[in-house]
Amino acid sequence: MNLAWWVRATVALLRRPDLWWTAACQVVRLARPGWAHRAPFLPVPDEDYLRFRMVTAYGGDGTATPAIADLVRYLEWCRAWPHVA
Repeated sequence: MNLAWWVRATVALLRRPDLWWTAACQVVRLARPGWAHRAPFLPVPDEDYLRFRMVTAYGGDGTATPAIADLVRYLEWCRAWPHVA
């Protein structure tokens, strides 16, 4: 995912304050263990995990870039899941 995707994702989330807390929780949940002790010192998911998720969601070799709408739907699902269970 390139910088342009991250900018579009950020703008989409800024328009959805109801998803801010959910997005923050997902960042923490998906971050690599020990992320604060390894460069780039950002709570990003492991590359192998992201590749696996892209393969299961979009097929191919895992290099697909998710649609911003899919990100928003995923966060809406995450927010609703505790209420469903």
